[in-house]
Amino acid sequence: MRIHWRRVVTRRRGSLTRRAAYAAVGSLVVGLLSVLPASPAAAATGQISGLAGKCVDVAGASSANGTPVQLYDCNGTGAQQWNVGSDGTIRALGKCLDVTGNSTADGAVLQLWDCTGGANQRWVVTAARDIVSIAADKCVDVTGNNSANGTRLQIWTCTGAANQKWSAPATGGDPSPGGFVVSEAQFNQMFPNRNSFYTYSGLTAALGAYPAFAKTGSDTVRRQEAAAFLANVNHETGGLVHVVEQNTANYPHYCDWGQPYGCPAGQAAYYGRGPIQLSWNFNYKAAGDALGIDLLNNPWLVQNDSAVAWKTALWYWNTQTGPGTMTPHNAMVNQRGFGETIRSINGSLECDGRNPAQVQSRVDAYQRFISILGTTPGANLYC
Repeated sequence: MRIHWRRVVTRRRGSLTRRAAYAAVGSLVVGLLSVLPASPAAAATGQISGLAGKCVDVAGASSANGTPVQLYDCNGTGAQQWNVGSDGTIRALGKCLDVTGNSTADGAVLQLWDCTGGANQRWVVTAARDIVSIAADKCVDVTGNNSANGTRLQIWTCTGAANQKWSAPATGGDPSPGGFVVSEAQFNQMFPNRNSFYTYSGLTAALGAYPAFAKTGSDTVRRQEAAAFLANVNHETGGLVHVVEQNTANYPHYCDWGQPYGCPAGQAAYYGRGPIQLSWNFNYKAAGDALGIDLLNNPWLVQNDSAVAWKTALWYWNTQTGPGTMTPHNAMVNQRGFGETIRSINGSLECDGRNPAQVQSRVDAYQRFISILGTTPGANLYC
């Protein structure tokens, strides 16, 4: 089979200084189950403290829907006793920490609400002390960095600042990212001839970098996203066979000397590597900044460390729009279809009739993986 090796030409879009600690292996995933139990399982209860040593507090100790969640002096009352559960919820007074209006926008405020099982009530507590909204991929934040009593809490793009750092009760669960919808047996079935470099453990170790991946929406949507990601990876690497780009003549072409940081690893150091075939110096710089790894100076990490390789693929999938109009992650969770993921990865060369055979290769893999995962493919498979 002829492999089409894609040049990743996406330049940085806005700030890509995604928190390094959030990307670290060892993030504590606090549950990602699709159906919430009546009460949180494997939970730990206590105060959640943050800026200026103050606590996450339910205003007026009211359990009414819509009650603001705020910063307040720690006092040990029930309004500050939070149940951090392995089901992904954070609860107080019998109700859930909730992002108002199901919003994913910066500045969306937090409230108390009946537990519904919605994505806006799912959270990840990381080893770096971030509390991350699964739906928005944003951090619980003290508005305006203001430590005054009564300051409202909101979600905001994760920055690593002190007003986004929290000490929460530990659940005592497994600190590795769990609950991936693809089992190791299914992974092996999908990639029977894969290179030993592409380990299942490397993939699951990388999942903590982007906890919303394959853990947003219904069970069907989560399985569809996992299948879509792996189908595109399958196409890029010939079934997870190739770790590096095979056409070595291309290697010197991936250095953009117009970037202020140049190509410190060498003119020919930024060739395609890993599951998504990351290439170009500016993409190594952007991915490295987002993941907290110096890939600009050491791009070889992507071909030597399985978890790093998988993280670069997840970085592209979750944060980059490429030649499309949305990230592949958003395409799947917003039901835009598998075809939109192709557009975001290589649409300028494959979509709109440019290379139907390549598109068909991706679709065939997607349908095969969907069958292995026991779900339906959804609409809009082609681009």
